[in-house]
Amino acid sequence: MNGREPVRVREAAEADLEAVAALRVRGWRYAYRHLMPREYLEGMDAAAYAARRRETFAATRETVTDLVAVDGGGRITGWAALGPCRGEDGGSGGGGCEEGEDCRDGELYALYVEPELIGSGLGRALLAEVVRRADARRMRRLRLWVAEGNERARRFYAAAGFAPDGARSLFDAGGTPVAEVRYTREPGGAGLTAG
Repeated sequence: MNGREPVRVREAAEADLEAVAALRVRGWRYAYRHLMPREYLEGMDAAAYAARRRETFAATRETVTDLVAVDGGGRITGWAALGPCRGEDGGSGGGGCEEGEDCRDGELYALYVEPELIGSGLGRALLAEVVRRADARRMRRLRLWVAEGNERARRFYAAAGFAPDGARSLFDAGGTPVAEVRYTREPGGAGLTAG
């Protein structure tokens, strides 16, 4: 990882929620700075997100896996969340499995790393662990939603074996619609290494 110490990825604990929430806000502000209104991004509140997540954290532990990357000093430098697919038109807004669908598809809900560590291999290590866990849970496919204009993220996911599957959605960023595309990785998809 560019001469840095090896990445340590572990399951998140409730005590990590504040650090994860702060990382999430920094990640959004960095990744979407040219795609979403500045007022929307500046209005994001890490403390409010942590409080909301704390309310559901214990109840969703059976279905949602939160992973954190931790540096040698114990600082959380990355976060990813995996769970059941939220449905055909779920986008970032959620939704459920379609009626009659067997619901064996998984979804990567989020993957963020500290902006200064983008390109260091940290995101690949987190994604490799997400894929490993999805395979262990026998998820049929792994899906994710990405902002259409987020070219860096789209290249990252394509290099990891994900491809657009034709599904589209609109995310409401404070009154501004942001187009999202869904990417899918079939079982055993090529391209992903943790290195």
